[in-house]
Amino acid sequence: MAYRYPTSSVASGTFAVVPRRKEILEAYLGSCVGVAIYDREAGVGGLAHFLLPEPTGMDCFWQPETYAATGLPLFLDALEVAGASPENMEAVVAGGALVGVLSECDLELDIGGRTADVVEKVLRRKGIPIGTQETGGFFTCRLGLNLYTFQCHIAPFGPDRVDDTPKELFPLSLERLQKALQTVSPIPQIALKIIRMIRRRTYDMEQVAEETRRDQVISAKVIRLCNSARFGIKTDAIDRALIMIGEKRLMQFILTAALEDFFPERDVGYSICKGGLYKHALGTAMTAEGLANFTGLVSPDIAYTAGLLHDIGKVVLDQYISPVTPMFYRQTQMNGVSLVDLEKETFGMSHDEVGGLLAEQWALSESLADAIRHHHQPENSMVNPDLTHHVYLADLLMSRFMVGHELERIGTKSLRPTLERLDIRPEQVPVIVDRMPRQVLFDGSVQGEGNGGRAMEAELPKIDKPQKVVRFKRTA
Repeated sequence: MAYRYPTSSVASGTFAVVPRRKEILEAYLGSCVGVAIYDREAGVGGLAHFLLPEPTGMDCFWQPETYAATGLPLFLDALEVAGASPENMEAVVAGGALVGVLSECDLELDIGGRTADVVEKVLRRKGIPIGTQETGGFFTCRLGLNLYTFQCHIAPFGPDRVDDTPKELFPLSLERLQKALQTVSPIPQIALKIIRMIRRRTYDMEQVAEETRRDQVISAKVIRLCNSARFGIKTDAIDRALIMIGEKRLMQFILTAALEDFFPERDVGYSICKGGLYKHALGTAMTAEGLANFTGLVSPDIAYTAGLLHDIGKVVLDQYISPVTPMFYRQTQMNGVSLVDLEKETFGMSHDEVGGLLAEQWALSESLADAIRHHHQPENSMVNPDLTHHVYLADLLMSRFMVGHELERIGTKSLRPTLERLDIRPEQVPVIVDRMPRQVLFDGSVQGEGNGGRAMEAELPKIDKPQKVVRFKRTA
C-alpha cells in the first residue's frame, strides 16, 4: 500500500470510522492490538486501537473503547451505523506483542496476547472473518488502512530503508565526547531552579512566576499547557494559572515547557516521529509520577522530574546517530539487540552513561544523576534505588504500550526485581497500564489520561484537538 494519501493516527483507547476517501488510518502497536475492519460494498472502514483485554475495575468502565471486550462491540456498532453490513465486513488484526521474554510464572503479563484472544473471540462470535492476522512476537508494528482502496498494511515502523550498514564504526574519543557535551544547549536556569526546589520541597512561587513572566516563550508554553488541562478553565496569565492548578502542578508545567526546546525536533536519529524524544520523555515523566502515586515509595514530583530527564544522554548522541539510523533501527527493532549495547559498540559509550556525565555537568542532585545513569539497570542504583526502579518501569511501559516515538525497546531483565522492589503484583500491571497517558501529542500535551485517575495522578493535562476522522462519542 503506497502511503501517498494524508495519514491520521488512531490513538490507543480510541477508534475511528470513516467513509471512503483518499486518506489512511494508522495505529502504532506494541502490546496494544489494532483491528481494521472495512466493507468495500458500503464504502466504509475503520480502525480500533485497544490497550487492554478488559476493564481493570468498575472505576474504569466509563471509557469502554480502551478494552477489546467492550470497545470492539462499540466499534462494530459504529460501523453498522455508518452503513457497513456485518455480512460484508472483513477484519485485519495486528499487534499484541509480548512485553518481553518472560518466565512461566510471569505469563500473566502477556497483556497483548490476551487482548488479541479477546478480539478473536468477539469477531468469531459476530461471524466476521479475519483476512490477515499478525499478532504476538516481541516487536512493534504499524497497522494502516487505506480508506480509498480498503487495503491494509502491516509493517515495522521506522526508516524506509533498514538494510543499510555504516561503512565503519566511529567510537567517540573522550575529547570528542567532551566537545559534544559542551555544545549541547544549556539547561534553562528556570528549569534548574525548579529542579532544586522540587528536591528540597520548598517553593518560592512568587520568584518562579516572576521569572516565567519575563520569558515570553516559556510563559506562552505554560499557558498553553494550562489551557489544555482537564479543568476546562481558560487562562492567559501565569498568576491566574497558579490559582487554578496550584503550586506543584504549575512547577511541573514550567519545567516541562522549559525543557521542550532542549530535545531535538527532528524525525531522524533516535526519534521515529517529529519530536519523538520529547514525547517519550514527557510520557515517561507522567507515567513515573503515576507510579509514584501508586506505590507511595517516592515523591511524585521527583519521579516526574527523573522521568523527564532520563534520556538526556540521547540529546548529546543524537547528532552522531543519523548515519547509522537504519542499522540502529534494524538491530533494535528487528534483531532484538539492546540499544545500550549497540551504542557502546558504535560510539564507545551508551546514552545512559553520557546522560550521567551531562547530569554532573548541570550539577543535578545525586539522586537524579543516579536515576539517569542507571535507568536501564536499576539494580545498580546506589543513591535512590526506588526512584531508579520507578523510572525503569515507566520507561519500559512507554516502550511497549505507547510506541511510535523513538527507536528504543527497553529490556525486561530487570522487570521482575523491579516489580518485587516496588511491591507490585503481576495482576496489578494492567491497572497501572490502564492509567498511563493515552497519547502524547505533537505539542507536548497529553490526550486522554488513564481512566478513573484515582490510583494514578488525576491532574494530567488533557487537550481536545479537531480530528480529521469521524469519531463516535464515548458511551458510559
